[in-house]
Parts: sequence; C-alpha cells; structure tokens
Amino acid sequence: MEFVCYTDWNQLPSSANALFAKGEKDSIFFSRLWFENLVTTALEHDQSMLLACVIDRDRVLAILPLLMRPDGNWHSLSNYYTPLYTLLLAKSDQQEILSCLVRGLRQLPFQYLRLQPVAENDRNLHALQRAMESSGFSCHRYFRFFNRIHRLQGQSYKDYIAARPARVRNTIARKYRKLEREHGCDIRLYTGGDLQQAWADYNTVYKASWKINEPLGGLIRGLVDSLSAPGWLRLAILYIAEQPVAGQLWFVAHGRASIFRLAYDEAWKQYSPGSILTGYLMEYVIDTDKVGEIDFLMGNEHYKQDWMTERRERWGMDCVKKTGHKGRIYPFVQSLRGLLKKPGRR
Repeated sequence: MEFVCYTDWNQLPSSANALFAKGEKDSIFFSRLWFENLVTTALEHDQSMLLACVIDRDRVLAILPLLMRPDGNWHSLSNYYTPLYTLLLAKSDQQEILSCLVRGLRQLPFQYLRLQPVAENDRNLHALQRAMESSGFSCHRYFRFFNRIHRLQGQSYKDYIAARPARVRNTIARKYRKLEREHGCDIRLYTGGDLQQAWADYNTVYKASWKINEPLGGLIRGLVDSLSAPGWLRLAILYIAEQPVAGQLWFVAHGRASIFRLAYDEAWKQYSPGSILTGYLMEYVIDTDKVGEIDFLMGNEHYKQDWMTERRERWGMDCVKKTGHKGRIYPFVQSLRGLLKKPGRR
C-alpha cells in the first residue's frame, strides 16, 4: 500500500469509481458527480483540490477529498451547500489502510484540518479520528447543525400525509382549492432533457423569493445538469397564468429523496405555494419513485418538523498536527514531492 495525492480528476485511477459508487449509495453527496461539480463551480481563488488516497497497485482503497489553502488551514472538499461529508474507505484491511493514510497526512503541509459536516455515527470518520490521534494529531469534535428525515417503512403517500399534523393537511387541501378557484395553477416536473427553460423559471422564482442572494449559483446550475444525467433530478415548478411562482429542487437516488432548495414568490404567499409544491413532490417520490427515506438535509426550522419524524446531528471534526517545531509547516513543494501523481499517470 502507498499514500498518493491527486490534484486532477484525470490522474485518478479508474478503480476509484468503485469507491464513489459505494459511497453514493449512502448519499449523493459522496458521489463523484457531486465532488466534480463542486471543484468545477465553487472553489475560491486560493483553494485547490487534493484527493488524498491509499492505493494498492491499481486499486484505490481510500479517498479523502480535501481543499488545500496556502495558509496551512485545510478543509474537507465541501462548501456552503454541503450537507454531509465522509472518508471513502474500502471494507477490507481498514486498519492497515488508515495507518497508511494517516502517515501520508502527516507529510502534507497543513497544520490544521477541518472535516465537516459529518454524521455523528460515521464509522469511517471515527476510525480515522482514532488513527490520527494515535499518530500525534489532536482532534476535536463540535456540533454543526440538525438534520431532519422521515423513513417511509412501506408507507404510501396517503398513509404518510394522514400522519402529518392537521394544519399541514388542511393547508395543502384548502389553499390548493383556493388557488385553483381564483387563478388556476399548473405544476410541472422536470427530470432531464432540455432544462434551459426550467432553470430560467426557477431563477425567476428565486429572485422574487424571501431568500438572500445566496452564493455560487453556478454550483446549483451545474448540479441540475450533471445530476439529471443519471436520472436523479426532481425539479418541480408551480405556475400561475404561465408565470412561475414556486420552485423546489430535489434529488432522488438509491431509494433516498434529498430536498435541496426551496423558493417561492412572496407575492403569492397567501396561497402557501411552498406547501402545495412540497405536497406534490412528496406524493411523487413516495408513490412513483418508491423512496424509503426523505431527507431535509440541513436545518431545524419548525416547518421541517411538520414533514419529518426524526432528527439527527451533523458535526465537525478539527485536527491539529502536533510537531516538534512550534508552528513549523514544511514547504509545500517539499512536502508533496513524491506524493503527487504526474498528469497522465494512472
């Protein structure tokens, strides 16, 4: 086994795809599509990607996707929109793999490493923490945010909505009837194909919504395009008189629906367009996609509690490298020499 770093996706051996495929079954945010889009659309000027890997011949056994920064404070390959992060790790020989990974991490020119957000019960990250602490790192965990989910356990949409608070059921039924009676409305679901108009309509809604001007719109557009290719996209838009007034961006993969972005035009707030659209998508992913879990990803807002039944915690893990020389960080080029694969080598 050897520790190898890659700074370009084209350098990564094709066997790495098996780890990404395994990871995406747990979360689309562990998929190669997610990370590639993040690198393409969301890195700041002083950030660059580093894939810290353990390989055995041509087989990739571990991938820790990282963000390098020149100040010695490195982060997980994540950003504002990342709801979950992990270490991708093969099932067998994990202790040996982790030992090799940590020996390599000690050679890298960071003093401080922040990995977030991570699941409280992520076994791979707990094992990595133990290995790092045994190797002289000081690691600290801290709470980041709550995550709301609902497990269907065979429920139909009819069963699911019947178990929601009366105010949710009544709001959807009453406001939808009122909207239909007074204006008429239409909901369209986009899952692939030509998404140019759908994206334009979503942006129209977003600009008229209560949301602040969130950063990195290119990342979201990139997700819409890249995640539609494998059939994961669920972009629903509510129209009144052919004008878009609410939009929701969900992703569905491997039996899990992830609720990513929500927005509606505040001029139509009295009709609860967000609740109407959420109800529509809930019915679709439950009865048509047959998902087993629905995930609100980030936040503990009260309305999310109405739709979800379980609450989990997401944490951060900070690791500080203890050295014999206070504050000393080896020069970047020297530390990476021999670890970085050259372009074209696979």
